Amino acid sequence: MTSELDSIVEQITDLIVARLRSENGIEVDDRPVCSPHHIACAIQAGATRIGLAPGQAEAGAGDVARFIDHTLLKPEATRAEIEKLCAEARANGFASVCVNPTWVKESAFALYGSPVKVCTVIGFPLGATLPDVKAYETRRAIFDGATEIDMVLNIGALRSGDDDLVRRDISAVVDAAHDACAIVKVILETALLTDEEKVRACMLAKEAGADFVKTSTGFSKGGATVGDIALMRRTVGSEMGVKAAGGVKDLASAREMIEAGATRIGASAGVRIVQESKGRKSAAESPAGSY
Repeated sequence: MTSELDSIVEQITDLIVARLRSENGIEVDDRPVCSPHHIACAIQAGATRIGLAPGQAEAGAGDVARFIDHTLLKPEATRAEIEKLCAEARANGFASVCVNPTWVKESAFALYGSPVKVCTVIGFPLGATLPDVKAYETRRAIFDGATEIDMVLNIGALRSGDDDLVRRDISAVVDAAHDACAIVKVILETALLTDEEKVRACMLAKEAGADFVKTSTGFSKGGATVGDIALMRRTVGSEMGVKAAGGVKDLASAREMIEAGATRIGASAGVRIVQESKGRKSAAESPAGSY
């Protein structure tokens, strides 16, 4: 089944990429990028967190934790819940906490001295704000302590075929983030897109210099699927990260996403996933955050 899925994804991706490059002149350099920014960000992010090759899915307890962005994005989240989220992230060694911008400073303070990063969301959850507004949001979030930025691309512009606007939208955030060596994950909201649009979005994100592509906000009509992760991985190649978010609730689904090519998992069920990987049930979880 896995080999059949891989074959189908490869055929679909190759056909779409060839057509898009022919029709729209979109070109993506598939060679690994070794700019000072990428080197610095790889060191800051932690090489083991972004270096897993697709197909290496058998992760132990510690390995699973380092893939997880421990997430709480529900609008009614309280300070106490954010503090609990950060304590869980520190205790379990998660890659980051992912919180709304209003909680970045609080999270950075709670995680000071910890290897756990602070991730926040930009243009969230609709992606329909202007590029300069997203750039300002990015700079302010970094000022408050964020080192990872998950931006929602302009979904309407993508579906309208306005690739120039989509590219400028992503570039505005990438430029603002990379000036401070923060990394950028571009949220595609895959549930709203065709396969061709998903591939085009990945190519534009890569062309704009983003570090990751990400499936979902967790606030739309669907989340990550194994098929989408495989398609995204096939499109961006090995040098970009791929983040699965939305609906990853247990160890089995997390491992499926990693096997398909995900190098990061956005989940509010991070504690449960780690406890399952250790063969234990989780006694307590953070409040569900739509992830």
